Amino acid sequence: MERRGTFDDRQLDVLLDRLDGIRTELQTLNRRLDSQEGMLRIAGELARLNESLEALAYAALGRQPPQVRRRGAG
Repeated sequence: MERRGTFDDRQLDVLLDRLDGIRTELQTLNRRLDSQEGMLRIAGELARLNESLEALAYAALGRQPPQVRRRGAG
């Protein structure tokens, strides 16, 4: 098995540049992921708000909402 020697300054600089590029890309991916998670929370809140508004609208009309069976996820 061949043993690797030490790195010279040029090789270390190249390695550090690559690591900096990876760090930058990871930061970008983390920002995108945080943004998507926030959007999922907002979408859930909007769905709950929509259900509440529908219930209020039917209550204002003095009647029950239509009975709709929702399909299960399976």
